Amino acid sequence: MQTDAAAFAMLERTMERQILVVEDQKDIAELIAMHLRDLGHKIDCVHDGEQALKAAHSRHYDLIVLDVMLPGRDGLDVLRTLRIDRIDSPVLMLTARSSEIDRVLGLELGADDYLTKPFSIPELQARVKAILRRVERKPSGDPNELSDGRISVGEIDIDTASREVRLRGRPIALTAKEFELLTYFARNPGRAFTRMQLLDAVWGTSFEGYEHNVNTHINRLRGKIEIDPANPRYVLTVRGVGYRFTDEK
Repeated sequence: MQTDAAAFAMLERTMERQILVVEDQKDIAELIAMHLRDLGHKIDCVHDGEQALKAAHSRHYDLIVLDVMLPGRDGLDVLRTLRIDRIDSPVLMLTARSSEIDRVLGLELGADDYLTKPFSIPELQARVKAILRRVERKPSGDPNELSDGRISVGEIDIDTASREVRLRGRPIALTAKEFELLTYFARNPGRAFTRMQLLDAVWGTSFEGYEHNVNTHINRLRGKIEIDPANPRYVLTVRGVGYRFTDEK
């Protein structure tokens, strides 16, 4: 009899996804495509930023693998435009840059993960699997969430369909990751999360080097939704653990 883990692994291999690979070096693009096809997915390849935007607007992709260094519009500009246009396909950034600021910028613009070139094929496949697993997860049943996807907690109103947030009736401008972090918290009121758990749930990775990104996003989110960020009402610190969201109505 199959174990649950074996059954899940078999299901994962048989779930075909549509993936867009954006890489200007055609040999690298085809290598990536070949190994993602080995996972059972359909792959489209384009080689510059304009082609990437055109493809992403023409159909839904379950994942976009996006190189930063592209001719014309670079990958960060493409990512920024995708999120402005409310195209929420998960994005795995590929970058030859080792600068931390480039990695952080990509994550803050709404990337779900990144790989620094050169990377191994098993690592690429593992990151792709992790992102796709996260997309398939269903949010916890939150009593605050209405059938139309609206969540109200205290003086915060979240519309998950339009990705709009209001505080005391005023619109609040959040980045893609700030919105996802707030929504994840609001769907799980009162539950304490470690930084690693938040990384896995919101960024789709459990890489320890990203933990500072959680702190950065928490601080920025508090600065936007808390009257007094030093004494937060909504995003609370749990000493020795991490963070939790208020369970007030």
